[in-house]
Amino acid sequence: MALRFSANLSWLFPELPALPARLDAAALAGFEAVEAAWPEGCPAPALRDAARRAGLRVVLLNAPPGDRERGEMGLGAVPGRQDAFRRGLAEAVQYARAVGCPRIHLMAGRVPQGAERAAVAGEMETTFIENLRHAADVLAQEDMVGLVEPINSRITDPRYFLNTPQQAVAILEKVGRPNLKLQLDLFHCQIMDGNLSRNLEMYLPLIGHIQIAQVPGRHEPDSPGELNFPYIFKLLESLGYNGYVGCEYAPKGDTVEGLGWLRSYWESRGLKPGGPRKATE
Repeated sequence: MALRFSANLSWLFPELPALPARLDAAALAGFEAVEAAWPEGCPAPALRDAARRAGLRVVLLNAPPGDRERGEMGLGAVPGRQDAFRRGLAEAVQYARAVGCPRIHLMAGRVPQGAERAAVAGEMETTFIENLRHAADVLAQEDMVGLVEPINSRITDPRYFLNTPQQAVAILEKVGRPNLKLQLDLFHCQIMDGNLSRNLEMYLPLIGHIQIAQVPGRHEPDSPGELNFPYIFKLLESLGYNGYVGCEYAPKGDTVEGLGWLRSYWESRGLKPGGPRKATE
């Protein structure tokens, strides 16, 4: 079965200023689905209406990151911020419900400034597990899935708490809720652990969403780098992965011109790219 790709509107089409315009551009480029970080400044009705006009699904949104001025990047594992996490979750659920989005990324957050990771790891994990159990209960009432994503701490975010797939899976197993899944960004996974084939095979039952970018530049999958995406795509197909593959990369130039890799993929699978496609879930 051919893979389904989602355009990450927080990364693709940066030449367009607003999310609804980026969504329209994604449809014209042939995508069937879109995703985004927390859509601050874009009211839910505007995104919902744009998605309906284009015939696309919004398949993933981030929960609010917290106080950016304080350097927060998620609140899930941050001790003392449980109330703010729950308020943000409620806001994310309300937004996701309005746009018909079934998945919410629950960001773990950063090790507090000045603290040693090892010294606070236990407390942060306990906080994360507590918050994830609460989130799972809330999301279950909406028939939604919560996702946790390990983000590499070698290049992208040295203080991010959740930084390896092994750590994420261990926490998910401790939480033990079926509507919490792993969001596996292969860019971060390659930087922290490599071993992508084995990780995909081993963690497939827990994976709820995949994201892609070349390493180390974080550009298009066919740009120079470490990852062999034609092989990875065939592997995902052979494993029967039926979730979305999010395109979360920084285009090296014009977004549409840089989508040659995706047009080639569609053509090789007998799909017709280049126009709005009916989205299916």
